Amino acid sequence: MWHDNETTVDYVNFKLVAKVCADLVRDSGGEPISIGVSGGWGTGKSSLVRMIETELVSGGFSATSCKNNREPYVVVTFNPWLYQGFEDARTALLQTVGDAVLKQAEGSQTLTDKAKAFVKRINLLRLAQLGGEVAATVVTGVPVGLLSKTFDLGLGAFQKGSASDVIDAVKGVPEATKGLIDDAKPRSLPKEIQGFRDDLEELLRGLGVTLVVFVDDLDRCLPQTAIATLEAIRLLLFLKGSAFVVAADDVFIRGAVRVHFTGTGLADEVVTNYFDKLIQVPLRVPRLGPNETKAYTALLFLERAHRGKNIDDNQFALAKERVEERLRETWKGKRVDLSFLESLAPQGDAELQSLMGLAERLSPLLFASRAVQSNPRLVKRFLNTVFLRQAMAKPQGIEVNLPVLAKWHLLERCDEGLANALAELVSADSDGKVAVIGQGEEAAKDAEGGLPDVFGDKPFAREWLLLPPSFAHMDLRPVLHLSRDSTVRDFGHDALTSEGKILQEALVAARVKSKQLSDDIRAAGEIQAILAMTRSWEARRASRDWSKSEEVLMLTEICEVFPAAGPRAAALLVEAPAAQISPGLVQRIVSAPWALEVVNGWESDSQTSEVVKRAIRAARKT
Repeated sequence: MWHDNETTVDYVNFKLVAKVCADLVRDSGGEPISIGVSGGWGTGKSSLVRMIETELVSGGFSATSCKNNREPYVVVTFNPWLYQGFEDARTALLQTVGDAVLKQAEGSQTLTDKAKAFVKRINLLRLAQLGGEVAATVVTGVPVGLLSKTFDLGLGAFQKGSASDVIDAVKGVPEATKGLIDDAKPRSLPKEIQGFRDDLEELLRGLGVTLVVFVDDLDRCLPQTAIATLEAIRLLLFLKGSAFVVAADDVFIRGAVRVHFTGTGLADEVVTNYFDKLIQVPLRVPRLGPNETKAYTALLFLERAHRGKNIDDNQFALAKERVEERLRETWKGKRVDLSFLESLAPQGDAELQSLMGLAERLSPLLFASRAVQSNPRLVKRFLNTVFLRQAMAKPQGIEVNLPVLAKWHLLERCDEGLANALAELVSADSDGKVAVIGQGEEAAKDAEGGLPDVFGDKPFAREWLLLPPSFAHMDLRPVLHLSRDSTVRDFGHDALTSEGKILQEALVAARVKSKQLSDDIRAAGEIQAILAMTRSWEARRASRDWSKSEEVLMLTEICEVFPAAGPRAAALLVEAPAAQISPGLVQRIVSAPWALEVVNGWESDSQTSEVVKRAIRAARKT
């Protein structure tokens, strides 16, 4: 299986882009620069950002060549999505920068004192968001005045982590020791903000470093969090000795701006300019072309073989090196074709050679399909599903090879309507063979000829029919049986009985555990209960948002009565988007043995929120 986490391992020649971005920062000579890395979900923004960071910090600099024997960069990586719901992203970013600068100043008393004063300014800005007199200062610009008396106590409360203590400090205005701001010199918050910027510039100049801030996962945030982060970036932006690399889908940012300014009648031009004013160098993540798609898919197969010890480190490293070299030369007419892909795998490894051929055949359709469009994350998920189904086949005594599973899942992924139509024909035929598929394969060989009505006139259908292996004389029931993780399949004995139909209706309507529901499950029997569970799951698909524990009630109740339903329930649950899972849903299934692997996957998934991961860990301790 392949994880969804960002990586610095380059399978698609992103390193060339990463090097250019790193060079832009290096060549800026201390002048401020902001780079925007834009691209849709799953295109590789996070991986590209990590590659830029790696290229920057490993670019051959020597500490002795830098002022005060320090490295030339203070690198800060900030993910606002992790703070969503816990802390204001704006102040979290400022605090992260302050901590990094303070750490860099260690070893010099003068610079450390300046860094501590700078951190105090950050805490003042955090305090200024709590309301009361301070909020009035923000709004009116009236000198801060009594804020000097509350600041020291407020800072202490911040250090203790108690927001209520800070609020009490603002309300009470008790006497305090010397604060950041002198009573005799009242100042307005705008001056504090400018002082913040001046102090940071002076610190960076004294340290002889460039502050490089990488902001990632901005397009995973709610609109208000995204805008708050952009506002914090604006506070730090365009300072001498600073550089920002912001990864976000520009389409999402425009949507967040619209939400933020709802009711103002913002013109499209203004919405676009909001982000453009923050970004000096816009960069889109390169989309994979046909050659890159073939290379990427082949390298995923080779990576799997490497993990399984079927090829050694040197063989895998050489394959990556050769792919990188070939992708640099595709503009010269050199292609990633079958002969090249086969040369990457050991000649004596028949299975891996076959997978190279599969990569060559699948990739053009993965590239052309609007449902995939060579999106790296979707390619990984496609292959994960195919290999998962292969793993499920053996324990069930099903013999089906990987190309067959891949061809069928490609149809499910790229044309769900056609997949369902063919599945109905398979279910209606006693031997699982569908004559119209053979007719379609023959008709597809004539580029000018028409296809049977069930296939319509879509170019994808013609290309899919020509994709080996042929389904003309194949019993497709085993393939559809393994594809039950995507939809329900009916094969003869799977028809619901009257008890099964009663249970299905009860499961769809159920919101809480009840004795009647348990009785209905027992009355239906194991086979009918599993089928009713699957159909009920499908029936509620449109309304499911993964936020309520009741959404998995049908799974837990069926598995409690009939443990044999566990694997089927796990196959249904695994489709849950990790980013949408709620703590309440987790608490419902975390202790269920059948859900163990799924929950473990959520806990290690980078898309799962921290609050859900904490809920998993807490539930396991009880």
